[in-house]
Amino acid sequence: MEDSSSTALASQTRPKAQKMTSLEKTHFMENLKLDFQFGLEAGQMLEAVKSGQKPEKLSGLQSQVEEAFLTLTRESGKGHEFLGWLHLPEQLREEALAPILEKAEDFRKKSQILVCIGIGGSYLGAKALVECMTPQLAQFIMGYPRVIFAGHQLCEDYYSELLAALNHYDYTVCVISKSGTTTEPAIAFRLVREHIEKKYGKEEARQRITVITDKEKGALKTLADQEGYTSFVVPDNVGGRYSVLTPVGLFPLALSGVDIRKLAQGAQSMQKLLCTEKLDWTSNIAAQYTLFRQYLYMQQGKKVELLTNFEPRLLYFGEWWKQLFGESEGKEGKGIFPSSANFTTDLHSLGQYIQEGERLFFETVLSMESQKTELVVPFEEADLDKMNFVAGKRVSYVNEKAEEGTCMAHSQQGGVPVLRIRIPQLDEYSLGQLIYFFEFACGLSGYTLEVNPFDQPGVEAYKKNMFKLLGKPGA
Repeated sequence: MEDSSSTALASQTRPKAQKMTSLEKTHFMENLKLDFQFGLEAGQMLEAVKSGQKPEKLSGLQSQVEEAFLTLTRESGKGHEFLGWLHLPEQLREEALAPILEKAEDFRKKSQILVCIGIGGSYLGAKALVECMTPQLAQFIMGYPRVIFAGHQLCEDYYSELLAALNHYDYTVCVISKSGTTTEPAIAFRLVREHIEKKYGKEEARQRITVITDKEKGALKTLADQEGYTSFVVPDNVGGRYSVLTPVGLFPLALSGVDIRKLAQGAQSMQKLLCTEKLDWTSNIAAQYTLFRQYLYMQQGKKVELLTNFEPRLLYFGEWWKQLFGESEGKEGKGIFPSSANFTTDLHSLGQYIQEGERLFFETVLSMESQKTELVVPFEEADLDKMNFVAGKRVSYVNEKAEEGTCMAHSQQGGVPVLRIRIPQLDEYSLGQLIYFFEFACGLSGYTLEVNPFDQPGVEAYKKNMFKLLGKPGA
């Protein structure tokens, strides 16, 4: 049975782009901002653009980005039928969020674990934000419901271990699929559905399963209607990798304890800044980011963008980002290859190559400006490890200097252009801003490359081969 209010995100009328007051703009720019200090030549030119200048080396490309901006905001380009995400934040009002929060609270009361089944955009956004907002040692902290993801791979041992673990916990299930026929989540749901029905009986299992699927058609929609599962809608005009601010991401996030209202507020503030009638180079950080990266790709031959962080909770944010840009730009023989690394950990494995290997990439750093807690390095009389020179200083201060020193080494000594995205703190508001920033920049970047940023025809190739090898009828 479909919750009638669950269609709110897909059905609301889209308002025109809103102008932003100078007060709002100033407040926002004090939050999320770009730092081109270590961007070398490209960074110097972007600083000039931010101040209202038009560097000669950027003039042609700058015009391309401006044209792409109009194509995106006027919804006139390839794939425009999948631009529902563009104005989605302003639709995240209470009437849209309340049914999601209500069902999430119902699941929290009856389960210790939510099994979230989906692949690609149907899980990566939720996975990224759950990892960001959940304590890193949550399994040892009472009161935190666990979200376990399934349907994103085909590992037999994983599913055997998952089903064995579910014997010992009360759990609920959220399955996310537009069609219901995608191989990985379909197989995962068969396995988990059989288990939950045996454990609780069919009637109780119906109360423990929620589906997020098409509004009207598809195998999963048909099953949900037949079984009476609560369902939420994947809007027709929002593609999977842009869907984290729909029920696809919001429901598992709400269950895990993420404040989706604040997430929506952050995305709304970013929409007001970026989605305007006219491109303002002094404040539109998505346009600045697009110009920076496309200059390095088109005119300096940089083929790889390395997204890095010095905050381990951002590891899966990098995975979400890789899908967003990889599926959107990588077509027609074009596109920057998206990669990621986690510092300082990977400085002890990839650091040598980044510093002195082939100069084929540039680096974008997710830079945290504050931490939630405070912990200082203790003083030791013997000082055997020679660390007393940082005794009394916060661990975060040491980490900040590691980040700054790395940016200096990679750019000044290594010749790698480095852009820092300064994030004030790891909270829902900032993450809402960051999500919409990257979505907007990705659409803008795709149109600058003159590709359709909202399709993914190449993904079908492996599926066709797999179905033939499996003997699927008609394959």
